[in-house]
Amino acid sequence: MKKLSVFATLLLALPMMPLLYAQAPAPDQTWVLDRSTLTYHMSHPMHEVDGTSHAARGKGVCHAGQCDFLVAAEVKSFDSGDSNRDLHMIQTTRGALYPIVSVRFKLAQTSLDSPTLDCDLEVNFAGNTAHYAHVIFQQTTQGAAHHITGVVPSTVSDFKIDPPTFLTIPIKNEIPIRVDMVWHAM
Repeated sequence: MKKLSVFATLLLALPMMPLLYAQAPAPDQTWVLDRSTLTYHMSHPMHEVDGTSHAARGKGVCHAGQCDFLVAAEVKSFDSGDSNRDLHMIQTTRGALYPIVSVRFKLAQTSLDSPTLDCDLEVNFAGNTAHYAHVIFQQTTQGAAHHITGVVPSTVSDFKIDPPTFLTIPIKNEIPIRVDMVWHAM
């Protein structure tokens, strides 16, 4: 009789076993940014300009199913192909006072295997912070490498920057940032 009640208890518990495993938090994990290309696009009626940095660094830490990521680059690392323009950009964005542009975001650890990532970003630039909700990034995985691409829809006014002018005409407010990064889990 005793063996029968233990067996009955086990049978009753079996349907709940998948629920126990599904709710277990994922193991802790650390992510490192291997390669990055961040490109801002500036538009003016007289010309279009792209400034690119390959110098971003990044790290992500996952704990209890939640991942916190940070990506940062020096403002002076962006190169538009014109050193005068780049120096003016550093001056306009107060790069001497705020030399780093940083992006923070959180993701559920389970979403890291998805082909699309829906991110809420906190971008700190020129001494101001802007929040962008539901920025979609595309992700492809090859082995351990996670290649992530997308666009951050930023504007000059988001960071309270006076728009630079050329021949007294200001640049357009939109300065989208193209993101192309490769991450791997350690």
